[in-house]
Amino acid sequence: MTATIIQTKQLTKSFGKNQVLRNIDLTVTQGEFTAIMGPSGSGKSTLMNVLSTIDRFSGGDILLEEKSLLDLNKRALRQFRQDRMGFIFQDYNLLDMLTVKENILLPLSLRKMKSEEMESRLKKLGQALGIEDILDKYPNEISGGQKQRAASARALITNPAIVFADEPTGALDSRSATQLLEQLVHLNKSLHTTILMVTHDAYAASYCRRVIFLRDGSIVNEVYAGEQSQKDFYERILDTQSLMGGKGR
Repeated sequence: MTATIIQTKQLTKSFGKNQVLRNIDLTVTQGEFTAIMGPSGSGKSTLMNVLSTIDRFSGGDILLEEKSLLDLNKRALRQFRQDRMGFIFQDYNLLDMLTVKENILLPLSLRKMKSEEMESRLKKLGQALGIEDILDKYPNEISGGQKQRAASARALITNPAIVFADEPTGALDSRSATQLLEQLVHLNKSLHTTILMVTHDAYAASYCRRVIFLRDGSIVNEVYAGEQSQKDFYERILDTQSLMGGKGR
């Protein structure tokens, strides 16, 4: 039986009197590659922030690997975030004073992991993401696509249960975006990495196996790739967006 990584039960989030998420019931199982889409103001980023524990929810519950967030204190929650979650941001969040290698290994260095284990993990990810030749460079010496791949390696180096990707292709040109998406698919398949990605881009979403659509803080539709080709799935995503009233960030 496939393990459940995230489950929400009647999840709500409000900012003052404004309810941004409305009774969200969502399950993400191990090995899924899922996109969250919706027009501007639909609640995509808020849902991502709440699921990744960056922000608190207002009502309902979130279970991470079947542990309720309501039962975790701040210290346990911080430990869970460090050990079981990876994050890929649109703006990379790399430290300029560290080399690419040092940036990637930083989460493991903070845990005082043995250097042999760190090097072993780095070698595997370096090969998978095609960044072996830039490890000794600094962020200001590499391209945007290379920075995003380095940031992806940093997110994956801890062997997280789930990786949250917030518009990971938003700052990339089309070629770099395609390369990153192909590598995320490869990592998802080869390492069984669970990935939850917020995107406004139907092309990026077409690399996923499931797409969840939000509108006005509620899940209104979801589509599965199934046996469709990527091109057909892309067209289906576009059709679903159109029925929802267009696309947007």
